[in-house]
Amino acid sequence: MVIRIFFSLILGMLLINSSVVQAEGNSQYKLASGDVIRINVFGEQDLSFEELRLTDAGTFSYPFIGEVQAKGKTAAEIEQMIIDKLKGDYLVDPRVSVSVLQYREFFISGEVKEPGGYPFQPGLTLRRAVALAGGLTERASEGRITIIRDHDASRTPEAASLDTQVMPGDTITIDQGFF
Repeated sequence: MVIRIFFSLILGMLLINSSVVQAEGNSQYKLASGDVIRINVFGEQDLSFEELRLTDAGTFSYPFIGEVQAKGKTAAEIEQMIIDKLKGDYLVDPRVSVSVLQYREFFISGEVKEPGGYPFQPGLTLRRAVALAGGLTERASEGRITIIRDHDASRTPEAASLDTQVMPGDTITIDQGFF
């Protein structure tokens, strides 16, 4: 009985820490094309949307506001923007929440068994990304991995290891080993 209570407490602490890390990561996450968000305006069903996918330009259309530029902004910044635009003319005291439902994909190519685009998950490492892509081929080199960050305008490949953190929109290439 004591062991069961101990494990329940440990599991509870792990779940709390995991949700805190995810919430902190989500608060700094910059939106871009391909992300899917939820907008909830409390008490206003017509102004709430369950799933809004950002366009290729990183925008979405919203009633009374028009085209909203979300690219490069956090969910909290979008919340504040919607509150500011709705306050006064449309609502007295709007309460808005914006959350990311689905992150844009990352891409992995080269010496993996199933190259392609995969849904990003918070806390994703290159090791887990390779696992999602079916694992490394027998010709893969763990020492010849590059990653191009989505936020890098110059699109410069940087060296990476299996412990490197993957971000949404990143492009990963795993080269062949010669020996």
